[in-house]
Amino acid sequence: MGQLVYASTFEARFDDRVLAHLQVVIVAKLRRQESFAFSWSNAREDGSGRASVWLHPAIPLVFTFHGSRVPTLSRAWIDALISSANSSGGLRVVPEPTGAAAVTRVEPQLIVQEKGTTAQGGRA
Repeated sequence: MGQLVYASTFEARFDDRVLAHLQVVIVAKLRRQESFAFSWSNAREDGSGRASVWLHPAIPLVFTFHGSRVPTLSRAWIDALISSANSSGGLRVVPEPTGAAAVTRVEPQLIVQEKGTTAQGGRA
């Protein structure tokens, strides 16, 4: 289980593979200076319930992974998480789409794009 530590005071535990996907989406949005809500359900061993935090580019954020191997990433899952993050409800951990093609390396700046713009922010 990896950890996401926010503002040095709050931490949440996620499976390393889930956390790797969240990292791609969160880093991409924060690089663009976008603030947004991030909500999730806690695991039973962490007391169940739900949690939510407002992510802002100026607040320190640490991703700590339990394992040393970088998990294979799913572009379809990243796209689903991005759609969630761009919604009015903010980023939520959504299930991984089934049958999605896996990729081993994803460049966050190439993933999060507004419709009609290039990755560098220009009009397509």
